[in-house]
Amino acid sequence: MAAITLLPSLSLAQEKTDYPVKTVRVIVASGAGGPSDIQARLLAQKLSESLKRQFIIENRPGAGGTIGYGVAAKAAPDGYTLLSVVPTLTYSPALHADLPFDPVRDFAPISLTARAPYVVAVHPALPVKSMMELIALAKSKPGALTMGQTNGSPNHLAAAWFLSLANLKIRLIPYKAFNQVLVDTMAGEIQMLFGSVLNTLPHVKSGRLRALAVSSAQRSAVLPQLPTIEESGVPGYDVTSWYGWVAPAGTPGATVSLVSRELARALKLPDVSKTLAEDGAEPAGSTPAQFQQLIADEVPRWRKIVKAAGMRIE
Repeated sequence: MAAITLLPSLSLAQEKTDYPVKTVRVIVASGAGGPSDIQARLLAQKLSESLKRQFIIENRPGAGGTIGYGVAAKAAPDGYTLLSVVPTLTYSPALHADLPFDPVRDFAPISLTARAPYVVAVHPALPVKSMMELIALAKSKPGALTMGQTNGSPNHLAAAWFLSLANLKIRLIPYKAFNQVLVDTMAGEIQMLFGSVLNTLPHVKSGRLRALAVSSAQRSAVLPQLPTIEESGVPGYDVTSWYGWVAPAGTPGATVSLVSRELARALKLPDVSKTLAEDGAEPAGSTPAQFQQLIADEVPRWRKIVKAAGMRIE
């Protein structure tokens, strides 16, 4: 009995941590100014305030995020290097044979922080007012419609899986930058796109694009009037742009738990929710175990989708 009564106090002792005792760097595997960078800076500021040490952002863009991920994977697992991640973490293995990291083995998930759907938008001249009408038109004219995408990007994977599940033949036109996809869709050079709420909504409001649906399984709180693609006749379709934080594998569990709790607290703050909503995102929050499961589930899922869609990086 004595050994049993000692277990709770031993467990509590192991969970104690003085972290952080110095500045923490948070790697963002993209350039400054994008949704991932904005969210990471906002949350880093909140952690700096609550934990009384500086959490500073270090942008390491390049190679679709894989450079920044590789740097973080090789960092010391002491809690003083953290990494802001997006779905590229889980779909990169399906597109690239040689990566400087393994998304499951090399990271200790901390928390999912936010989710945001993609928006399907079309040029206003296209004679469709709903996703169901778009699907019907595409089926009546196989290969006649065009959709812009940036090769190997989240919108490319979202579009490819949609076409595969809906059994549609729409030509995917590759672009180097999403801004040009927007420009050409608004000009009528191509007819549709999958875009982020942040990039797409201003042009929907101006009337230069028509929004038809969101890509998430549930309707978006930011765009509640839009149906989901699944509601529109494509069962099982669910793709979101998500955001989260991880640490190098081997980072102490007490440190991971502490940062996870502080992120959960920050995500409940009104100014954080407001900033996320401006980017079309909603606070998500999760335990480390829940985020670990999401990552473990998505890696094989994207491999299957990429193979079924016959996607290639050119």
